[in-house]
Amino acid sequence: MPRKAVVPDLDEDAPSQTTAAQPAKPRKKTKPSRADKPDSTQSELMRMTLRACLIARDATFNIQDLLTNSSRMAFLAIRDCEKELDQIERRIDEQLPGAITRVNERRARQLLACLKCITDLERIGDLVMSVAHRVQARTAQIPSSDIRYLIQMSAIVRDMLDDIHQGFASLDVEKARKVLRTDSELDHICHTLFQRHLAENNRDSMGFEVLLMAQALERSGDHAKNLAEELYSLIEGHTLRHSPKRTAAQ
Repeated sequence: MPRKAVVPDLDEDAPSQTTAAQPAKPRKKTKPSRADKPDSTQSELMRMTLRACLIARDATFNIQDLLTNSSRMAFLAIRDCEKELDQIERRIDEQLPGAITRVNERRARQLLACLKCITDLERIGDLVMSVAHRVQARTAQIPSSDIRYLIQMSAIVRDMLDDIHQGFASLDVEKARKVLRTDSELDHICHTLFQRHLAENNRDSMGFEVLLMAQALERSGDHAKNLAEELYSLIEGHTLRHSPKRTAAQ
């Protein structure tokens, strides 16, 4: 969107350059050319952030296949997603400082949103990868009841990330509100798993591994909630964090 606003200005200035030789004209030429670079970089950073949302979403989707079928391909896909998220975070870290010094306040907010989002998305990739490692390394079959809960949790995280992607792509604040409401469902399932295992006094290693996987997915949901708060802040112009009332989720 910012690009479309700049390109017509460049086209309009170009012919006027050839018809008048006034001192102001060369300055007009250099200003748009300088502004064009930040717009291009900003668009690329936004594209990378949106792509990172889809990559994190795909990682959580593959967890479901890994839990159900012990698929080696699913494990490799999750590993590739985690590596790609690391690469995107590195690229954004490298490009954003230079870009943010050459844009106005509104665009600076968008760039800061990219930086905050990729941090949460990269962390989601790490957490999902930790779940994949635990599933892959297990020596015994995970109880079907636990698998059902873990699959349900991973599906919720996937849907949250899908809503985040759509919300940022269309600047839809309702997507942010939906994710904020959904986070409580994830917390409830995680607490149910913990209570069940504690009530059964289950001290075997498999039960402990299941709880660690559930905790990783619940923390992934917390990072998705951070993304929703960032989306809300970008659209509404004020933050929900450290606020006494989370009215956006109501």
